[in-house]
Amino acid sequence: MNFKKIFSIILLLTVIILSCEKEDDYQSTAVITGPDLRECICCGGYYIELGDSTYNFNTLPASAQIDLTTEDFPLPVKLDWTYDTKCGDIQYIEITKIAKQ
Repeated sequence: MNFKKIFSIILLLTVIILSCEKEDDYQSTAVITGPDLRECICCGGYYIELGDSTYNFNTLPASAQIDLTTEDFPLPVKLDWTYDTKCGDIQYIEITKIAKQ
């Protein structure tokens, strides 16, 4: 009887531990507001609002499960990013990791 009780407890704990999901931590939350359709030297890509600022980005990482050609905007996301370049008043970021919120 004692063996069955111990085995049941171990089995229950194993199931609980294996069913837990680790949440990925992301640097920021943001909203992709849509494509940048302007025709200028520094234009193109997509607009993304991070806090009180709006940036542009050109591509998503290959691991992203988001297809911007079929998504509805605005699209809330969580992401990791770094500053990329600045062209005039337009600031570009590079997205290193992203997921829908």
